[in-house]
Amino acid sequence: MTGTQRQNSASRQIRRCFKFNLVGAIGIAVQMLALLIFKSAAHLDYLLATALAVELAVIHNFLWHERYTWADRAQTSWSQSCARLLRFNFTTGTISILGNLFLMKVLVGLEHLNYLLANAVAIALCSIANFLVSDAWVFSQARDPS
Repeated sequence: MTGTQRQNSASRQIRRCFKFNLVGAIGIAVQMLALLIFKSAAHLDYLLATALAVELAVIHNFLWHERYTWADRAQTSWSQSCARLLRFNFTTGTISILGNLFLMKVLVGLEHLNYLLANAVAIALCSIANFLVSDAWVFSQARDPS
């Protein structure tokens, strides 16, 4: 790889990371609103409310990543999108749900932090792992050749 190719690759990766974080920021709003509704309006237990809110955000984020963040890698066929959704939900969904539940149990259950603040901390800590897994496996070029 030449110096120019490395620079272009790094530039693409920086843009992709920015897009990932933009989608993630909107996903945070989706997750926080859902958590607020599930916990405060529906009176669900904070752990169940967290799991449901995370899953809703995971699906939201996948739809945006498919069409925006990794649009250059994603194929348009229904079967390929479904396979990517399963990989995305299995990886980032698992990281997000287990990470959020563990951190919420520690921060809310043990440390008695406000559940919305604790959720913001949990989201921030899971996002780096989610980007790396998504970029390397879910939306990898090797899986979806152009």
